[in-house]
Amino acid sequence: MRISWDGLHADIEACQRCGLCAGIHHKVPGQGDPKARLMLIGEGPGADEDLSGFAFVGKAGQLLTKMLAAIDLSRDQVFICNVVKCRPPQNRVPTPEEAEACLPYLRAQVGLVRPKVVILLGATAVRYTLGENVRVTRDRGRFFEKGGVWFMPTYHPAALLRDESKKRAAWQDLKAVRDKLKELEGEA
Repeated sequence: MRISWDGLHADIEACQRCGLCAGIHHKVPGQGDPKARLMLIGEGPGADEDLSGFAFVGKAGQLLTKMLAAIDLSRDQVFICNVVKCRPPQNRVPTPEEAEACLPYLRAQVGLVRPKVVILLGATAVRYTLGENVRVTRDRGRFFEKGGVWFMPTYHPAALLRDESKKRAAWQDLKAVRDKLKELEGEA
């Protein structure tokens, strides 16, 4: 795998490591500031993302944009991507094999961006980044340091659309991320 943005995007476009690439409209590598302090990782593209080629543009993405604005960040100031770069059929959860096939791309993205903080949106992002022992419901809002980067699990915006009672907890998580970014800025 090539470790440059152009090389990585070319590798993702050419990828056929699993069957997810069959029947999609676009691969969705992610977008945003290539040197962002904050990175957000979700599960995988949905229908709107597959049609546009951009991550988090549907209803969950619109909520995510509002969530970022609430902590004074725009989408241009962060990097947003998913564990898998192709839409799973019917928006199902990616299989372990599908996720594993895409992990080298995700790792390369983290390596290129070099964020200070990563928000893990939902169980799939948590599982393939922090491991099976971390749970969103139990561990959301906590920071986990890994390789000099601070990871925080929280609810996926789609979960907030399904269950509004989780929005208060997600807001607490966002404020903690904002504070962590300010704290890390002070250390620089």
